[in-house]
Amino acid sequence: MIIDFTVFGMPQPKGSTRAFMRTGMKFPVVTSDNPKVKPWAELIKYEAQRHAPAGGVWTGAVHIIAEFYLVRPKHLPKRVVDHLTKPDLDKLLRAVKDALKGVIYRDDSQVTDVVTKKRYGPSPGVHIKVATP
Repeated sequence: MIIDFTVFGMPQPKGSTRAFMRTGMKFPVVTSDNPKVKPWAELIKYEAQRHAPAGGVWTGAVHIIAEFYLVRPKHLPKRVVDHLTKPDLDKLLRAVKDALKGVIYRDDSQVTDVVTKKRYGPSPGVHIKVATP
């Protein structure tokens, strides 16, 4: 089975999270170093829910193909084809995998194969294909 959808918007990397204790608190405060990742993950989750498997979340192995499209800066020469600057591809993928968890598959540890691409595109977003082997 294959689930195939596109999410439009500026892809955001899921960076590191930090936890710290405030005086008198029982639980740590957890913050992300990219506050824009939460709305981006919600967009992905919303679109994934529209395409979610009818029988519930998958419990077996999962393959993911994610193609990220980012805005090409106007000052960049046309001879530059590849997107060689931040955001990092693995951090972009981390946001996608976490957003799909609990919607398409039970846990992102089920992901056994990944193909990712980072390109300049006409409109920013990510094209996602999730399949069972």
